[in-house]
Amino acid sequence: MLLSKLVGERTKENPSDATIRSHALLVRAGFIKLVANGIWALAMPARRICKKIENIIREEMDAVEGQEVSFPVVMPRELWEESGRYSSIGDEMVRFKDRNQKDLVLGMTHEEAAVYLCRNWVSSYQQLPFMIYQLQTKFRDEARSRGGLIRVREFVMKDAYSFHMSQEGLEEYYQRMYDAYSRIFKRIGMKKVAVVKSDSGMMGGNIAHEYMLLTPSGEDTIVLCSSCDYKANIEIAASVREPNRDDISSELEEVFTADKIQIDEVSELLKVPAHKTIKAVTYENRYSGEIIVAFIRGDLEINEAKLKKLVGKDIVPASLQDSQDVFAGNIGPIGLTDKVKVFFDTSLKEANNMVGGANKPEYHITGIDVSRDLKGVRFDDISKVRENEKCPVCGHELNLENGIEVGNIFQLGDKYTKGMNMTVLNREGKAQHPIMGCYGIGIGRALSSVAEESNDEYGLIWPMSIAPWHVYLCPLRLDDPLVKENAYKLYRELEEQGVEVLFDDRDTSAGVKFSDCDLMGIPLRVVISPRSLKNNQAEVQSRTKDFNKNINLSDVTSEIKKIISNSIL
Repeated sequence: MLLSKLVGERTKENPSDATIRSHALLVRAGFIKLVANGIWALAMPARRICKKIENIIREEMDAVEGQEVSFPVVMPRELWEESGRYSSIGDEMVRFKDRNQKDLVLGMTHEEAAVYLCRNWVSSYQQLPFMIYQLQTKFRDEARSRGGLIRVREFVMKDAYSFHMSQEGLEEYYQRMYDAYSRIFKRIGMKKVAVVKSDSGMMGGNIAHEYMLLTPSGEDTIVLCSSCDYKANIEIAASVREPNRDDISSELEEVFTADKIQIDEVSELLKVPAHKTIKAVTYENRYSGEIIVAFIRGDLEINEAKLKKLVGKDIVPASLQDSQDVFAGNIGPIGLTDKVKVFFDTSLKEANNMVGGANKPEYHITGIDVSRDLKGVRFDDISKVRENEKCPVCGHELNLENGIEVGNIFQLGDKYTKGMNMTVLNREGKAQHPIMGCYGIGIGRALSSVAEESNDEYGLIWPMSIAPWHVYLCPLRLDDPLVKENAYKLYRELEEQGVEVLFDDRDTSAGVKFSDCDLMGIPLRVVISPRSLKNNQAEVQSRTKDFNKNINLSDVTSEIKKIISNSIL
């Protein structure tokens, strides 16, 4: 490829809306261009990277007996009503009508389409297990697109679906996919990927894992044990806390607190630490409007993913502006109306000498002993884990790190096959709903995540396995006939030997060429100049700057092929 013909502009200035390094560099290098919020156009270099990522994924999916298929982007409403997700998924899913007023949706995931494809075509246990997968464009109307290709609305994803006769069969195949994903991310060039337990969210099922690239710019929080192998997304992570109980319990007392309603305000007024207060956080069921009150220790935060799983419905913060039963800022567990649904966090179990709202304006109650005053209540883990709390497995300290989710795998059970009435005959000739697994990787996010992890002050640094080109051929002084002759000769020779080359054929300075090479992150730079030709050599330098060699022109192609071969896993 001649750089003079490559569509894309390389710039020195960071885009004003870039919040992370990869976003800025991909735009500056001319790899991506914003079309609309969360919707991007990919130029040739980015598309070449994506194709290489896709090919790696295909190889690994085929190695575990995957069958590549293709599902439609647009699907009828009826498919999603069968699974129950047409009404349970919110505004993230785009719904529209065609010219015949038929209700359609844009696919944001394809469980329903997978079951529909296999339903009726697969009728016997002898056809199971199997896995189907696709690489397909999807659309999710993401409320807060960010980070370039990290969080978008339109994206290409590899999603796979496996079907099994038993839970044991699913677990065995799940482990194969678990290992295949680890190989994929290693081959792509990611260095710090942690596999963590996660919440299955709208996908359903009980067991799920996420592959997290650990990076400070990640928006997900990962909980890691400093001693054992415990790893979990903060959405499901647990910890062990010391009991919050004093030797002697005080009596209940109602105290005037005026307009003090925040935890820090009440703590300061009553001279009690935050962990001795009971915080009430209110939500409402998105669909029914039912008020939900979650009680938690005052120094902790509610984990909404955990709470949502307990509620079983989508929840949103409650305003309480028009409520006659619940008084915002003064909500407490004693005397609370039975018109609301209540949850208690495990941090309050056996706690005493606590301060909570009095369920009327301007008053709180002190001396609350949960065991004494709230007999029979149920406790659930609905709090977020904090740094340095104790590991639930080994008791050592927990650490929190940020990460980018680059892949996920789920054990779905029979949620979709049962909901959509897909059955197969088992060995006894009886109809049975197959059990499913689901496995996803976002292609653009993978590209951007590698860029986020692999860069320096000069630009991107692509691993050889997914680099848009292997070599940046950089002739200096193309007006010199000898330089021009040897540069074009080497260009043709490299291409004939299957080496991917970006040839900088522009009439510009060495500084501009070197700068663009570094910005674009091409793994190898080959410089031909009047000075190098005096010794009949070319200078070969790695993008990582860990080697720089002068090589005879006759040996350049063979040496580069060796470097490429040794660099690609």
